[in-house]
Amino acid sequence: MLKQLTNVQVWVHDQDEALAFYTDKLGLELRQDVTVPELVNFRWVSVGAPGQPDAAITLMAVPGPPVFDEDTRAQIHALMAKGATGGLFFATDDCRATYEELASRGVEFQQEPSEQPYGVDAGFRDPFGNNMRMVQA
Repeated sequence: MLKQLTNVQVWVHDQDEALAFYTDKLGLELRQDVTVPELVNFRWVSVGAPGQPDAAITLMAVPGPPVFDEDTRAQIHALMAKGATGGLFFATDDCRATYEELASRGVEFQQEPSEQPYGVDAGFRDPFGNNMRMVQA
């Protein structure tokens, strides 16, 4: 039986840029940064929310051949640019204060905090187009 979700993956164009965004701007913690020379220098980079050690976000570079042909890779990049590759949802105790803090760090929001039936909600993207939301229940 499945017992726990440990990682979710988001596609990124550049793992170093992604690592800087997710740690410096969003305040997440580096969990792993491992390069495997035997797998053509495959790099596994993951980050997570402070105080939540059992879940991480893997910042995965979109691979080319042999995993994806160049056309498929380009299609993934195009979908990312449109914000159509899924998203992440974060909880926060104070959506408006977190919005102000993240905006001061250079995070660009698509939606400012607003009252919703489920709480206060705001939306933003990473530099690669991945959608994210934060919610104060």
